[in-house]
Amino acid sequence: MKLLRPVCLLFLLNLIDALVTLGWVRTGMASEGNGLMATLLDAGNGQFLIAKLGMGCLTCAVLLYGAEYKMAKVGVSIALVVYTCVMGLHVGTGLAASGFLT
Repeated sequence: MKLLRPVCLLFLLNLIDALVTLGWVRTGMASEGNGLMATLLDAGNGQFLIAKLGMGCLTCAVLLYGAEYKMAKVGVSIALVVYTCVMGLHVGTGLAASGFLT
């Protein structure tokens, strides 16, 4: 399965995003920009993680199920680019919160 590695990477980035977001929000360094996710964060860490990782699992399952289609390959590529940008934002947030970007 050619998409297994990229899909696993996509889920790993989803997990890292969820954990780092929890860290930034709970320490007051950042706020959640997505209204739905902010509501889930307000409900608790467990609800947020279940929803975030559940959506990630569902997305990965759909991509693996349709791995032979070009749309799945393009979708994984786009998602990896987007998550790479999100990781850059997390690094920037950390640098700013630590005073390195002031």
